[in-house]
Amino acid sequence: MGTADLFDWLHQRRQRSETPAANRPPAGFLRPEILLQDLAKRVPRYLADVDQGRVIRPACKRSRSDTDGDLTAVWDHTRLEAMQYVMAVPGPQFELLSGPARQLEMIDAYLLQRPHENTVIDFTGTTSANFAIAIVAGLNWLTHCAQLSAVPAAQQTGTIRNFRKLVTLAERWWQTEGAIERCAPMLANQTQPPLMLYLIWSEYTRLAKQIAAAAILGASIGRSAHLAVPADLVSRFETAKDPGDLLVTRTG
Repeated sequence: MGTADLFDWLHQRRQRSETPAANRPPAGFLRPEILLQDLAKRVPRYLADVDQGRVIRPACKRSRSDTDGDLTAVWDHTRLEAMQYVMAVPGPQFELLSGPARQLEMIDAYLLQRPHENTVIDFTGTTSANFAIAIVAGLNWLTHCAQLSAVPAAQQTGTIRNFRKLVTLAERWWQTEGAIERCAPMLANQTQPPLMLYLIWSEYTRLAKQIAAAAILGASIGRSAHLAVPADLVSRFETAKDPGDLLVTRTG
């Protein structure tokens, strides 16, 4: 391949992976209501793109030559695929996930939920029970994607068990005196209290990052030097906590 052809190829690749602004994950701290508003728009939009054949689902099956086959999109879309179950709960009372006064109610419902292996689910219980079912379905979806993309087995082990431990720690936090009152100042200081919404989104984001790394970079990020991925992007990916971090234009 000549130099001109190479630049042509890179240009085509860049165009192919450019995601419309409306579909991009937002960067930085998001208050619960802003995060929910973003998900309410982007999850249906993404599923519509899948239904109309514009993108491949699951995202972890894309190659870098596919539409939205870049690290940012695969990472973000994988967590949207998991989050679709939570967003699909009928008659959603999202204050169960985001309201400080209802966290112990939601946590109790989750801890009472028996693990299941389903990613196709029926909602038949109370809203809190339905949310609990949906959360587990999302974790199961991510386990499925991890297997498809050959995430190392050690990273796949105990996904539901580990999240349960996280929720148990959050339960202890909310049981402490003044926990509800501490929530508002934390949000004002752009610090995340252990709201169920944040716990779910953060865990889905963490697991989706492992999947994107395996799917796009290979089983080991250390092998990425042999792939046509800019070294700068790899280093930024390694330190990024959210796909939106990769879209922030750096200056200087």
